[in-house]
Amino acid sequence: MSAFITSTSRSEYRKSPPRGRIMTNTGTRTHCFTTCSSPAGGTGAAQLPPRQRRPRGGQDGAPQLAAPPPAVGRWLLVCSGAVAGAVVLGGVTRLTESGLSMVDWHLVKEMKPPQTQQEWEAEFQKYQQFPEFKILNHDMTLPEFKFIWYMEYSHRMWGRVVGLAYILPAAYFWRRGWLSRPLKGRVLALCGLVCFQGLLGWYMVKSGLEEKPDSYDIPRVSQYRLAAHLGSALVLYSASLWTGLSLLLPQHKLPETKQLLRLRKFAHGTTALIFLTALSGAFVAGLDAGLVYNSFPKMGERWIPDDLLAFSPMLRNIFENPTTVQFDHRILGIASVTAVTALYLFSRKIPLPRRTRMAVTSLLAVACVQVGLGISTLLLYVPTPLAATHQSGSLALLSMALWLMNELRRVPK
Repeated sequence: MSAFITSTSRSEYRKSPPRGRIMTNTGTRTHCFTTCSSPAGGTGAAQLPPRQRRPRGGQDGAPQLAAPPPAVGRWLLVCSGAVAGAVVLGGVTRLTESGLSMVDWHLVKEMKPPQTQQEWEAEFQKYQQFPEFKILNHDMTLPEFKFIWYMEYSHRMWGRVVGLAYILPAAYFWRRGWLSRPLKGRVLALCGLVCFQGLLGWYMVKSGLEEKPDSYDIPRVSQYRLAAHLGSALVLYSASLWTGLSLLLPQHKLPETKQLLRLRKFAHGTTALIFLTALSGAFVAGLDAGLVYNSFPKMGERWIPDDLLAFSPMLRNIFENPTTVQFDHRILGIASVTAVTALYLFSRKIPLPRRTRMAVTSLLAVACVQVGLGISTLLLYVPTPLAATHQSGSLALLSMALWLMNELRRVPK
């Protein structure tokens, strides 16, 4: 140590660390104050590895992180929860017949609700010009209108919160360079989808404000547009949840056996069936098909009702006949719980990690609860709290299926 200090002034020594301080690959430091062996076996100055600098910024050409920090995954999970809240709130808005109370759409202007009595009366007068008031709610009072207006207002404002929850953190993470190139494309797609979802919601509402060809037609939004609105929300929710789980949960190195490949395909097919069942619920909601046959397992006195194919051409029945729509939703629901049960039984034959086993068991439990909720909602003539819980259950079931798929995903080589 004394030999080193005599050849280097004390001031220079304080300014810079000794040259013999070496940072190893593991991050530990070793000290060599005199001589160090060279890689060739001789003595001489140590070969210092270049110091790695942490990437800064997100501009083009800047180094990117090999793996995004956990904050990105947690952000996406929070966003998926916000989307789930929007779906549930939208379902309650429809169940309370509040969706057509706001007859125009402004991105910023409508964020401030009416304040004075005069403003409320002006808003009520606008609502009175449209079919829902003229046909269904012609005796509605101003306090009743305020209730349905605030329901729709809450749904729209929550949608704006969801949009900000995606866009603002995405810009921040992008700027910090926390997003890898593949993740950038996915985040851009999610932000674009959430903006498209807002426009699609207004396009759906417009269909309920239009005059129908027949004066006695019940004012309601198009079931096709409702299904598109719900379907895009489910895609947004699923993509956000999947990406968040993929970033946070470590992958299992499972042996690629034939049984595991079959289980993985089985899980994918079951998830697609669950998604389709949830989407068919939009047609049930759009046509009020839950009120046509309130018995189970039969529909009235028959297993197959007489008016199942009452519309012509026959293909119209699938999407426009309330009886057929309810029948299809029943069949899809039964098929989903059957597939989940078979998936659970098949998984018992395969050695799986504890977390994966928990995902399979949770999927079966939620599926059984969801079937019970669906039957109860039907038998009790679609009460709002129970129907909203049933809709929430569809999201929970889809979440469990996505979790299981994530547990079974293939480890990249």
